[in-house]
Amino acid sequence: MTTATLPLKPITKDFKEVVAFALSQNEATRAFVDEVVGAGLRNVFLVGCGGSLTAAYPAHFLLETRARFPVFHMNSDEFNLRRPALLGEGSLVVVSSHTGTTKETVAAARYARSAGAKVAAIARDADGPLAEAADITFTYGSEDTVVAPKGVLFGQLAHALLERTGVAGDHAAIRTAYEALPEALYTAQEEGEELAHSIATALADEEVTYVLSAGPNYGAGYGFTMCYLMEMQWKHGGSYHAGEFFHGAFEMVTEDQPVILFLGEDPTRPMAERTKAFLDTYTRKAHYVDSRIFSLPGVPREVRGDITPIALDVFVTRLARHYESVRGHDLDQRRYMFQVEY
Repeated sequence: MTTATLPLKPITKDFKEVVAFALSQNEATRAFVDEVVGAGLRNVFLVGCGGSLTAAYPAHFLLETRARFPVFHMNSDEFNLRRPALLGEGSLVVVSSHTGTTKETVAAARYARSAGAKVAAIARDADGPLAEAADITFTYGSEDTVVAPKGVLFGQLAHALLERTGVAGDHAAIRTAYEALPEALYTAQEEGEELAHSIATALADEEVTYVLSAGPNYGAGYGFTMCYLMEMQWKHGGSYHAGEFFHGAFEMVTEDQPVILFLGEDPTRPMAERTKAFLDTYTRKAHYVDSRIFSLPGVPREVRGDITPIALDVFVTRLARHYESVRGHDLDQRRYMFQVEY
C-alpha cells in the first residue's frame, strides 16, 4: 500500500514563455518548408524514441490523413536498421530528442543525410550531436516544459507542409489556435487537476493498469504508459489501441481491472466511445480523460480536433505529477536509464 507522499509540484513556471518561444519559430519553419518543397518533396519520415516518438503522433495523423505525399513514423533504431527503400533525395526526415544526444536518433539523422534527405531536428538546445547532424534545429530551451513545445513545433511543421503543398484547409483558424496555446494549454492543466488527482489516487496501488487511446491521441496513452507509469513510476501498465482492444485485450477486463481511456475530438472519437460503452458495462474501475473538459480559450471550435491531441499529451504530464505526489515516487528516479550501459 502507498504510504509516503510528496508535495505536488506546480505547473512549470516557464510554461507560457516556452510555448511562446516555440511559436516564435513559425516563420523559420515556413521558410525551411518552402525550401524543402521547392526542391521536390517526395515523402516525410518522423523519427525518434520514447517521448520524442510519441510527441510526433498528432503530426503523423495530420499528415497521413490530409497530405498528398507519404508519411512514415518509426523508432530511430528501426529506421536505421530497416533502411526504408523510399528514403533519399526528396525525403524530409524530422528527428527529435530532448537532450539532442540520443544515440539512435543522432545515428538516424546522420544516416538520413547520407542518403540525400533533408533533416530537421527538434530538441531542447541548438547545439550538440543531433543539431550538428541536422540541416536545421527547432528548439524550446527548457528542461521543465517539454511536451507542449514539442507538440507545437511538430504541429507547425506539419501545417506548413500542408499549406505549402496546396492542401485545402482553414489555415488562418489553425494559426489563431496555435497563437492561443500558451494560455489555452496552461488553462487545460488547471482544468484537469481534479481529474488527474482522482485517477492517481484511485490507481496508485493497482498492480496493472491498461491504457487505451486511438488516432492522434494514441501518443498520449502510449507515452503515459511507457514513459510515466513504467519508466518513471515503476508500475506495470499496458497500452493498447482502442480499436485493436476488441481483438484480444478486452478479454482481460473484469469488474476490478483498472483502465484509463483517452477520448479526443478528432474523427477517431467513435472508436474511443465504443470502448467507453464496453468499459461502462464490464469494469467499475474505468477512468476517462475526455478532451471536452478543456475549454481551450482562443482556439476556434472548428479546429479543436487539431489541438486536443496536444492538450491530452500535456494533461498526461500533470497526471504523472499527481502519481508522483500520491505514491511518493519521484519521476526522476531510475534503475537503469542514465545509470548503466544499455
